[in-house]
Amino acid sequence: MEQIYTIPVNEAFEASAADPACGCPLCAIYRKLEENELELILGASMMEPDVRIKTNEQGFCRLHYDLMFTRKNRLGMALTLESHLKELQGDIKEGILGAAGSKPIKRVLALEQDCYVCKRIGYHFEHMVETAVYLWDSDEDFPAKLAAQPYFCLPHYRHLLQYGQKRLGKKKLAAFADECGKVVNNYMSTLTDDVSWFCKKFDYRYDEEPWYNSKDSVERAIKFLRSDIHNK
Repeated sequence: MEQIYTIPVNEAFEASAADPACGCPLCAIYRKLEENELELILGASMMEPDVRIKTNEQGFCRLHYDLMFTRKNRLGMALTLESHLKELQGDIKEGILGAAGSKPIKRVLALEQDCYVCKRIGYHFEHMVETAVYLWDSDEDFPAKLAAQPYFCLPHYRHLLQYGQKRLGKKKLAAFADECGKVVNNYMSTLTDDVSWFCKKFDYRYDEEPWYNSKDSVERAIKFLRSDIHNK
């Protein structure tokens, strides 16, 4: 019987199996999580005291500031920024007279390496990957869904293998790694051929040849190598 925490994983894997244009199912899950977090932080969560404490402390990475800004809720952003800046003002001013300004250096460095939205997504995403491994091991229908995927991007392929190592015994891990590897290697072989053909099309000797499936091969290669995880 399907549990509520397995639904997003099943839905993403089913969608990608049905339509290869959906791409890596784990990228789709990440994008959905990101969309949810951005919706919350500029909406229902914005005025919650415990959330404000965390956003004041952690701030946001440049990418998520940009994605928040494009949502056109400037008042929501301004309210979040107001309390964040006030807290930072106190932290940084405090350290100006300290030993060579060590406190401001540490505070700003910590801020550069932190992001409230990234951490929230990361926490939930790891559970989603763990759920995919759990479903492969416990749901008799899921292995076929996994085998039917168009591809896993390399970063999420790594996630799957790492959680497989944590959750599966040696025999099952070997089978799981083999199934994931087939999906990745089959796609990589086709993608490599497409990129090679794209390159050949810039040679005058191939002028009259068709493009086949190579026109978007550069974009697809980037998504495969580095994921396709942000709605922008």
